[in-house]
Amino acid sequence: MKRLSDIKFSTLDLVPVRENGSVAQSLRNSLDLAQHVEKFGYNRFWVAEHHNMDGIASSATSVVLGYVAGGTSTIRVGSGGVMLPNHAPLVIAEQFGTLESLYPGRIDLGLGRAPGSDQLTARALRRERSGSADDFPEDVAELVRYLGPRSPEQRVIAMPGTNTNVPIWLLGSSLFSAQLAGERGLPYAFASHFAPRYMHEAIRVYRNHFKPSAVLDKPYVMLGVPLVAADTDEQADYLATSVFQRILALMRGQSLVQRPPVKTMDGLWLPHEREAVSDFLGLAMIGSPQKIRARLEVLIEQTQADELIFTCDLYEHADRLHSYELLAQVMKG
Repeated sequence: MKRLSDIKFSTLDLVPVRENGSVAQSLRNSLDLAQHVEKFGYNRFWVAEHHNMDGIASSATSVVLGYVAGGTSTIRVGSGGVMLPNHAPLVIAEQFGTLESLYPGRIDLGLGRAPGSDQLTARALRRERSGSADDFPEDVAELVRYLGPRSPEQRVIAMPGTNTNVPIWLLGSSLFSAQLAGERGLPYAFASHFAPRYMHEAIRVYRNHFKPSAVLDKPYVMLGVPLVAADTDEQADYLATSVFQRILALMRGQSLVQRPPVKTMDGLWLPHEREAVSDFLGLAMIGSPQKIRARLEVLIEQTQADELIFTCDLYEHADRLHSYELLAQVMKG
């Protein structure tokens, strides 16, 4: 049985834009966060592709990754993830081949099959591309070929990209990518930070379908976990109201800019909305280090996950840094 100290821990950053804040400051905060979690002992720093969301500034994912990788030295940097149906596999191979060439041994390529946006935005992104989520297995295979060694009959190459062998992860919030990751022998990251309901079933499907590959001889599971750590449970509950407001805005189709914490959510949400936000954040670690340690130990016991990747969406940058620092102390025992 795994112990908490056996588990690798990482950071998923959404490059949040706060109310009355600027995109430039959000990007600088993300680099500062990466530099801090690198010192705290985190394994990876990932950013996710989202589009048409005013509160998230990571749409040009590979550009952000280059900025972060250039300002850090040891932490792995990657996508959590690139939404592959939005792109030609060759373009992604070239982008991540370039990153791997600049920062060798530090780049991860996590792939998702969702649009990372609404359908109207997806059409604006893809225009004449015929690609869809249905093409995902073939697109993944094509991307793997571009990043691997060049074959004698290969007429189209990714340059940079060829023979960089950038590690590929499959990401998902349903069972489709779990099965595909298992069949391809790839590491799998489940989006339990927003879809905890299917977590156990997705892990089971992945492990049951796993076939050893050139990159993995046994399954490797990473779970997304929302985080709000503070010195006391009361302070964490207060800070978490910023997260609650953002999820509520997402559900209502409103602006996703970060809002400051409030003393109470009473009057801001209806009973069914409170329940929906609670379901969305079912795996959230909110509280003091002692409370979070107890919850994490249960999570590891139940899932036997290999790695946890935490997202912390707090209004004040200093609170985010402190939250990740407290978590590092918990994870190290």
